[in-house]
Amino acid sequence: PDETEAHGVQRGPSCCTTEDVQSDIEQTEVSFQNKMLALQRIQLMAALRNKVNQDDKESRLILETVKHIMLLSRTIIKYKQQAREKEEQLTDIKRKRLSLKKEEGQKLQQIQTMKKKQKKEEGNTNLTEAKMLSNLEKEREMTTVIQNVFQNIIIGSRVNWAEDPSLKEIVLQLEKNVQVQ
Repeated sequence: PDETEAHGVQRGPSCCTTEDVQSDIEQTEVSFQNKMLALQRIQLMAALRNKVNQDDKESRLILETVKHIMLLSRTIIKYKQQAREKEEQLTDIKRKRLSLKKEEGQKLQQIQTMKKKQKKEEGNTNLTEAKMLSNLEKEREMTTVIQNVFQNIIIGSRVNWAEDPSLKEIVLQLEKNVQVQ
């Protein structure tokens, strides 16, 4: 069974629901008003044409008013187009700004990465320098010990090193090197 039959309303060719009738009335009223407005526009245009054809003071005033309206309409269209162009330019500028902000962020990140890398390299360089200085100090200490041993060997051997020019030179050189440190 049909829904309408379940509610006790029978649908047939001669019987319609209230909603359908109301909808039809509204559509008819809207259609009538639209047709009335169109008819009024047509009548107004016909009256204006007749008045303009009379070529009197009022018709010239109507023509001037129409020309002024046309001029204003063209000006409005021109300004709307300019506004659209300005909006497009503004949109392009916003896109460029966004693009530049992204590039700025990337460059900033690259700079930070380079700084970190540079600090790491400086740290490695400082560590290498510290190792080299430490090794140099150890070498100096070993050289000093060796020089002292040579001096003690020469002095302990009770050889007269002052008479032998080569030994004299060695002993004097060893004293200089020990004193430099």
